[in-house]
Amino acid sequence: MRVSTVVSAILAAAPAVVFAEGKLGFALGVKNPDGSCKEGPDWAADLKAIKAETGSTVLRTYAAGECDVAERLLPVAKAEDMKVVLGIWPDTDESYAKDKAAVVKFAPKFKDQVYAITVGSETLYRKNFTGEQLLSKIKDVKSALPDFKVGTADSWNKFKDGTANPVIEGGADIILCNAFSYWQGQTIDNATATFFDDIMQAFGHIQSINADIELWVGETGWPTAGDKYEAAVPSVENAARFFSEGFCGMVKWGFNAFFFEAFDEPWKPVSVGQNGHVADETHWGAMTAARKPKYSVKC
Repeated sequence: MRVSTVVSAILAAAPAVVFAEGKLGFALGVKNPDGSCKEGPDWAADLKAIKAETGSTVLRTYAAGECDVAERLLPVAKAEDMKVVLGIWPDTDESYAKDKAAVVKFAPKFKDQVYAITVGSETLYRKNFTGEQLLSKIKDVKSALPDFKVGTADSWNKFKDGTANPVIEGGADIILCNAFSYWQGQTIDNATATFFDDIMQAFGHIQSINADIELWVGETGWPTAGDKYEAAVPSVENAARFFSEGFCGMVKWGFNAFFFEAFDEPWKPVSVGQNGHVADETHWGAMTAARKPKYSVKC
């Protein structure tokens, strides 16, 4: 799709917000480069680097009970005056119970720091739940934490194709849409247009059903190293271009967005994507594992 067409779609979808810059956030892993769990000083160094280098004051995490993230991160977020989206991983009964317990225990103690709670991350995309099943989990968390925004995060196409309709209709307060031009095998020249088109399709469908849900881009990004994925080439130059044109372009149009991710995670094992290509998630950071920017990381 031509960029001019995408811009027209943005203006049509959200004329009231395109003139005000959106919030810029970063997804953040819970482990150090060696795979050990982050503790207070590690989180403090992370948050200080993010604030200093990007100006961002909102973060996204994925599993509140893993590595005691809610317990360890929220006091640091309070000290740094930052907001956190806490995640609950519902894919197994054990992880759901552990993460929910962590959120129920610590979120009320740090109301000013917890921006929202997401139940699930791409669970519909992986077909771990139906829309109805995921909605029941969201409602369960909302009943336990009525004073917080609760929703979910998933791939943009699951919001576009109707899979998530029960969640959209059934009371989610916030939805995070993930969209990766890289994993769609796009060239860097077409990456921004593809990203904008994906998000506008998802947001348009959601708003046609429920205009009251708060919408964010949940994840987007571009790796700085690794194997080529179809026509998508990882490099610092391409990542810098996508950050500036795609991610910052979305933020400047007035949309809230999380970048995946703040720092490289070299501890992660290399996996294989659905098309058989190597799917490397170790070099997606806007900054290195040592918290040094790879390119300009301010919008």
